[in-house]
Amino acid sequence: MKNRKWICLGLTAVLSLSLLAGCGSGDNESTAAGSTQSNPGGEDGVFTIAYAPNESTAESADARNGLAEDLGAFLGCEVEEIQASDYNAIIEALRTGSADMAYMGSQALALGVERTDLEPIVMKAEEGDPEKAIYHSVLITSSSNTEINSIADIKGKTMAFVDPDSTSGNLVPTAEIIQAFPDDNLNTDMLHTNGDFFEAVSYSGSHQAGLQAVIKGDVDVVPISDQILASEIANGNAAEGDVKIIHESGAIPAEAMVVAEHVDAETRDKLTEFLTGYDNEQYFTDVIKVPGARFIACDMSDYEDIIELNKIINEF
Repeated sequence: MKNRKWICLGLTAVLSLSLLAGCGSGDNESTAAGSTQSNPGGEDGVFTIAYAPNESTAESADARNGLAEDLGAFLGCEVEEIQASDYNAIIEALRTGSADMAYMGSQALALGVERTDLEPIVMKAEEGDPEKAIYHSVLITSSSNTEINSIADIKGKTMAFVDPDSTSGNLVPTAEIIQAFPDDNLNTDMLHTNGDFFEAVSYSGSHQAGLQAVIKGDVDVVPISDQILASEIANGNAAEGDVKIIHESGAIPAEAMVVAEHVDAETRDKLTEFLTGYDNEQYFTDVIKVPGARFIACDMSDYEDIIELNKIINEF
């Protein structure tokens, strides 16, 4: 498969060349060969898909259930979808066999490969175009906040990142802020400790909650996926004039459906066939948050840059 390379997130401006040279990506080999899974549903006959809170909103419930029903008919077994409390819970569910497949962002995937042999099989792409299998992290503040107009203005303010394992809600904005303030010699601990760089810093728990916190004035700045922001505005949960974007990141590889190590090769192929042909618009609008999007096939090479970035930020 063609290896799509993403915009370099300014790592050379953030970190030393020697540190970068010490963080090779390595190959990730699938352990599906030799699996003894006898059918897609495993021993209990149920194939389970895990979603994070961002994809588990009231608007998305029917669409998620619709995919479960359609996939169940295709696989010939019961399919259920579960909501995990966070990305760590999803990774643990995949590792222990409580979930067979999950929808997750790049950083969760980068963390997951350190703990289990999960494998991405499809990723979302606007209009099904591989060149559009990207999104961005944006920093937003209230439109009424006259003190903050760019990333240069956020020092000393209050910040709510999304989740420690969120790509666009934590990993990428952390790298972008470090790059924006080279003279401060920042690291991830400083950005997540009250009083070191921000007056106060917290986690909102979801992109949607962070958006509402900024609108209400509870915090000054939050990062959010540009696609989730657009979806929240389209669904009437926020008005376009409520917030202003003060910074946009480089391109991030889109979220992926990943399968657990115990899922056999035949089932993986069936899942890829089903998902790349799936065209239920309600699912892509309400769950994936990108109207007109579709799944395209992918593999671990599509996430090498984010996996390296995750290693570097956590070691810096």
